[in-house]
Amino acid sequence: MTSATPAQPEPAYTRGAQLPALLRRRILILDGAMGTMIQRFKLSEAQYRGERFKAWPKDVKGNNELLNLTQPQIIRDIHDGYFVAGADIVETNTFGATTIAQEDYGMAELADEMNRAAARIARASADAHAAPDKPRFVAGAFGPTPKTASISPDVNDPGARNVTFEQLRAAYYAQAQALGEEGVDLFLVETIFDTLNAKAALFAIDEWFEASGQRLPIIISGTVTDASGRILSGQTVPAFWASVRHAKPLAVGLNCALGAALMRPYLQELAKAAPDTFISCYPNAGLPNPMSDTGFDETPEVTSRLLHEFAAEGLVNIVGGCCGTTPEHIAAIGRAVNHETPRLLAGRGPFYAQAA
Repeated sequence: MTSATPAQPEPAYTRGAQLPALLRRRILILDGAMGTMIQRFKLSEAQYRGERFKAWPKDVKGNNELLNLTQPQIIRDIHDGYFVAGADIVETNTFGATTIAQEDYGMAELADEMNRAAARIARASADAHAAPDKPRFVAGAFGPTPKTASISPDVNDPGARNVTFEQLRAAYYAQAQALGEEGVDLFLVETIFDTLNAKAALFAIDEWFEASGQRLPIIISGTVTDASGRILSGQTVPAFWASVRHAKPLAVGLNCALGAALMRPYLQELAKAAPDTFISCYPNAGLPNPMSDTGFDETPEVTSRLLHEFAAEGLVNIVGGCCGTTPEHIAAIGRAVNHETPRLLAGRGPFYAQAA
């Protein structure tokens, strides 16, 4: 009679290993919006192009990831601004740096270079602002792409799709490889409106872990698009968590779409559904308002007050800002939650924590 195989310990993080212990001690601060800050520069088409892409056949204004190559100092200044404001973690400027998203500009072949440049810029900023008592981290950002694997783009053909799981997997693997090789500390799969897209990203990330021997913390962040309490592909918040928890993320959370005031009940649902995982929340600065300077109405005082309420309720471990937020918002959020106790985990969590 053979004995049962002993359970294998979960692999420890090879980067970002300080994060679980830090999250148990205090609420960590994520940066604010990259796009909002880029818009403040009011860059022209020529400034987006730079000298290298002066003769590019398509318009590129609005391709924020191209700025990693043509205006790297602007991206560096934005990261620096968020670190000065007190952010513990900044995201790479790679939300749209997949081959799929870059097809819109005819720049799919540049996606790898964009990711690598973005990671190097953010890494240099983090290293410049790090201190022994305040480590700084870089999150490699994975956006959802402009395409959806779950929803038909043709109302007359419910079975139609404009992207396949395999196309998404390949694009996300290339992004994970580039960001990972350039030294990011963790991966952030964010603004998830289609869980199948996210599962492709998580599958690709796990493939890269297997191939590279690395194991980085993962944060998964969905977005509830309206008062139905569902993400765009139809899942409730608990169902979304059930679909992605196999990835064993360090944290799961919500971002974008709704401001903090409207996000509260869904964050409460998520905190209840995921008791063994840290919770992140980085909302927009309220609802969109095209007449506002940032496109959103909430001042730093309003956004920080709402996130303080989440912290005081014991809902969060990581807070920051999404669309419409600035370094002023992040500084106010940091002050607001500074003395609040982070949300406690049930059981041994979090996933992939270093063994005691």
